[in-house]
Amino acid sequence: MKNGINTRPVFCHPDGRMDRKNSANYLGCAPKTMADWASKGIGPEYVFVGGRVFYFREDLDVWIRSKGKSVSSVRPELWVR
Repeated sequence: MKNGINTRPVFCHPDGRMDRKNSANYLGCAPKTMADWASKGIGPEYVFVGGRVFYFREDLDVWIRSKGKSVSSVRPELWVR
């Protein structure tokens, strides 16, 4: 951990694909959580390639933006003055 930020290495193929483990690291969750989301149809879009699940980085980013809320809109006491 550097500067108080927990980082994990993430491998991304040149075309932007990541397997479930690397996608989970990118999002900061467990691969099992992503599998659970996929089974419920609530997670990011994914594709099957050769029987394996892959996520595209751009789809993960879109999913993050669609789920996120601005801290400032949720907790005004945290606004920087």
